[in-house]
Amino acid sequence: MSHSSSRTRRGALAVGLAGVSAAAFAASRAAAQAAQDPNIAEHAHDFEFLVGRWRVRHHRLKGRLVGSTDWEDFAGSCTTWLTLGGFGTADDNVIEIPSGTYRAMGIRAFNPDTRQWAIWWLDARYPTRIDPPVFGRFENGAGEFMGDDTLNGRAIKVRFRWTDIDTPRPHWEQAFSPDDGATWEANWRMEFSRVRR
Repeated sequence: MSHSSSRTRRGALAVGLAGVSAAAFAASRAAAQAAQDPNIAEHAHDFEFLVGRWRVRHHRLKGRLVGSTDWEDFAGSCTTWLTLGGFGTADDNVIEIPSGTYRAMGIRAFNPDTRQWAIWWLDARYPTRIDPPVFGRFENGAGEFMGDDTLNGRAIKVRFRWTDIDTPRPHWEQAFSPDDGATWEANWRMEFSRVRR
């Protein structure tokens, strides 16, 4: 993702934190509403499959939206816990890319009004910038989440997909679209293996 001036990054952090705060408020409201509405209550379990400690195998495309077919594989780990009565999650990730290991954090919160999750990503290498969120839900055992971002100054769509969530090896994939979703290029896949619940 593009990273510009310090002031812009601080502005992005403020906007990102405002969005996280609003989503946390919505998730807190969802927890309160769950006692009356079983259709909301069931969403408290959406990300329970990810709770615990995991080994992660990463498969990442080296160049994005440039026609690259060169992939790299590396290891990592992820530890996830529930927050907000199940209507939020956080995870701590160690990503062992060949150029140097770094940490990152995933933040998720459920909005009872839209019945959707919002997901943010915070990369410790750029600690004053939270990536724009993706939004979506789980249906038929798979989750799809989409949002808008930029890549090298170019507007793109971002898509996360979770599959195999009811197996010992959940699978996550990220894809970008340069043409408003007409075509997609997958650029990062992660396969999870549980270490401890």
